[in-house]
Amino acid sequence: MSALQAVKKTAEDWHRADIVAALHKAGWSLRKLSEGAGLSAGTLKSALDRPYPKAEEIIATAIGVDAKEIWPSRYAKRHFKPVFPTIPLSSANTPAASRTAVAVK
Repeated sequence: MSALQAVKKTAEDWHRADIVAALHKAGWSLRKLSEGAGLSAGTLKSALDRPYPKAEEIIATAIGVDAKEIWPSRYAKRHFKPVFPTIPLSSANTPAASRTAVAVK
């Protein structure tokens, strides 16, 4: 097994042609959907190439799929929360903790 085969595949976004085809199957075009949402005719087209949460939700709703399923890489980046080591908020060594302890008495 080569190193290339061993690499895990990450979630892939739908191809723009697949998104347009799904819209057509649902009876929509990007232009009709854009105008129906009160946006200019070409607005939703930009969501096919770059992140645009409002447009992504409109397209996903029209297709009947969650936007996270269509663009998993975009949502993974938006909801990334780094893990930091936990630090106790009140430590006996801090001046604030000793003042709080005195005030409680």
